[in-house]
Amino acid sequence: MIHQIQVNGKMRRVDVDDDTPLLWVLRDHLQLTGTKFGCGVAQCGACTVHMDGQPLRSCSIPVSAVGKRAITTIEGATSREAKAVQAAWIARDVPQCGYCQSGQIMSAVALLKEVKKPTDRDIDLAMNGNLCRCATYVRIRAAIHDAARALQG
Repeated sequence: MIHQIQVNGKMRRVDVDDDTPLLWVLRDHLQLTGTKFGCGVAQCGACTVHMDGQPLRSCSIPVSAVGKRAITTIEGATSREAKAVQAAWIARDVPQCGYCQSGQIMSAVALLKEVKKPTDRDIDLAMNGNLCRCATYVRIRAAIHDAARALQG
């Protein structure tokens, strides 16, 4: 079945079954491989993208459920918040293996769009469910604080 979805500001057509997870549409059909496959059951956050600005686990939503809502992947994360988070990630040397980082960044960007001065608790709650096998959680939290300060000006 043909599905027309908006990804990173562009309308895209894909011919896939209704129940195909959005993750596989992004990776296999649109070649947007920045979004990673982790657990496949929405528990690790590696596949996090934004749907209308809200973080979403793309492995667990069928493409038929996307409808007219806007999808943003790490490749399309170009907002002011995204740039601040990406700069802080680099400055803090956050990634180790890097596998989970696109999902981590997408969750951090969503947090900073909602909460301008997040507390440690705000960060922990927002990032809960984004797992990092390398345990870079301390650097992730510090980078989010840095990005928030940079956005304050």
